[in-house]
Amino acid sequence: MTAAYTFDVFCSLDGFGSHTGDWGGYWGKQGPEFLEHRLATYRDEQRMVFGATTFRENIEMLGPDVEDAEARDPWVARMRNLPATVVSSTLREPLHWPDATVVSGDPVDIVARLKKESGVPLRSHGSLTLNWALLAAGLVDRVQVTVFPVITGNTGAGPVFGGAADFDLELLESHTFDGRIQELVYRPTRHG
Repeated sequence: MTAAYTFDVFCSLDGFGSHTGDWGGYWGKQGPEFLEHRLATYRDEQRMVFGATTFRENIEMLGPDVEDAEARDPWVARMRNLPATVVSSTLREPLHWPDATVVSGDPVDIVARLKKESGVPLRSHGSLTLNWALLAAGLVDRVQVTVFPVITGNTGAGPVFGGAADFDLELLESHTFDGRIQELVYRPTRHG
């Protein structure tokens, strides 16, 4: 049996995964329904897959030396405590993450092997460059996009699909949280 792989990403309506402005986390739009849903999404056992850049950013925000560790949203604390594979040729252990392993090599080969060997689903939150390569290789089973109701034309950073190939998307699920946040789950198929 092959483990399912979900590329899970947040973005503004105009497709940016982050910003350089004063919006704050979640672009300041999170609410209780959204946060409860995120915790439920991460409740089941699964293995996280990160690229080096996203993992470094997570360590800066969520590492053991961060002062507000107790103030983390419960879903983020849960994600941090799931087993993780970090695909990197530059990072070395120890990683200051509860259960993370560094694996170097071709990300496509690494994730193909994980899909064959894992007894739990695989999920990647962020890691854009890694997931563009995995999409191109046909290894992503689900693309889960959470769209926050903002346009970040001046402050947007990290175009979520800016480096991806062309894909047709089959809508599998859609949800609205707190009357404003959209979560869309798709099955990707390479176009052409």
